Amino acid sequence: MSLPLAGLKVLDLTRALSGPFSTMILADLGAEVIKVEPTPDGDMVRQWGPFDSDISVYYLSANRNKKGIGIDFRSPEGLALIRQMALKSDIVVENFKVGTMESMGLGYQELARERPDIIMASISGFGRKGPAKSWAGFDQIAQGYSGFMSLTGTLESGPTRVGTAIGDLTAGMWVVIGILAAVVERKNSGLGQHVDTSLLASLMGLLSVQGQRYLSVGEVPQPCGNVHPVIAPYGTFDTADGPLNLAPATQAMWCKLCAILELDELTTDPRFISNADRMQNRHVLKELLETSLKRKTRMEWTPLMIEHGIPAGPINNLEDVFNDQQVLACGIVQSAEHPTVGEIKQVGLPVNLSNMGGANTVRSAPPLFGQHTASVFSDFGFDADEIQRLLEKKIIHQAG
Repeated sequence: MSLPLAGLKVLDLTRALSGPFSTMILADLGAEVIKVEPTPDGDMVRQWGPFDSDISVYYLSANRNKKGIGIDFRSPEGLALIRQMALKSDIVVENFKVGTMESMGLGYQELARERPDIIMASISGFGRKGPAKSWAGFDQIAQGYSGFMSLTGTLESGPTRVGTAIGDLTAGMWVVIGILAAVVERKNSGLGQHVDTSLLASLMGLLSVQGQRYLSVGEVPQPCGNVHPVIAPYGTFDTADGPLNLAPATQAMWCKLCAILELDELTTDPRFISNADRMQNRHVLKELLETSLKRKTRMEWTPLMIEHGIPAGPINNLEDVFNDQQVLACGIVQSAEHPTVGEIKQVGLPVNLSNMGGANTVRSAPPLFGQHTASVFSDFGFDADEIQRLLEKKIIHQAG
């Protein structure tokens, strides 16, 4: 079985989350990803908890299927080694502050003069131009700056961050799309290019209809919590044992919902005739629906709603999710053996390619700091004596 990106060599100079997440996707798809970490401590997230057998769970979440090496980024000899490796790679990925790669002699223009077909991918916080280009790229700052937080939460709570680092993660996904496009284009032109995105752009790319509301009609959307901004009833409703998501998105679904809940009189109530009427009176409508919904539990209502063509589902916590029969049946969680932790379970690549034959995408655990240094340098053509010299001078680091 051949993985789709087999044969592509990726030099991963990233740290924290956005960059490592992007290179993990490339590794899941078969690229050889060499994660370069700075001495003496490696990627900064190795220090971030919680920990499993002294290994950062944060680090574990975004670095599987990679080979890990350690290099002294602060020494001229270490930077020269990175340059040599970059020029022998197909793709270089970085998420330093804008200008850092150039200051290290590793900017795209400089590398492309020697290797015209090289692809470089960069993730910044706020883009490579403009007054905020030098700002550090922290997810929550970008969530706020992009307007994303202004849409999340309720009028009572005020703006609320999304519960994961969605700016980091989506920036990683966007840059993978750009990298794959550059790989395809290179087959035609023979030339590489610089792929660039930012946390700001990635989040604005997800504004969807909310962004278009402002651009088209000048509306500034307000946070609306767990209800749909333009459809009612649509959102979260209390049942006998907790909240249930309901999405009766059409007029026909609305009528079916009233029938299931034995509230047929609502279909002729002037307050609820059309979606516009229901939007105007959504709060009183929610109270009326919940009076009926509280007669049964979430998982009593869910199959009943689905049977009648109304999208519905419980709001699960993560214990619920990872023990759910649908999740188990789809094989979303996979495992690999880690040299310190032992077996670790991870959420695999959420894309299935039929030619991969259903193989696990979690093939190897995230590496220890410097786990593969000697073998990677050997693969790049360094002889054993030179590798030993570099280790003794602490220019490179090999895990003990």
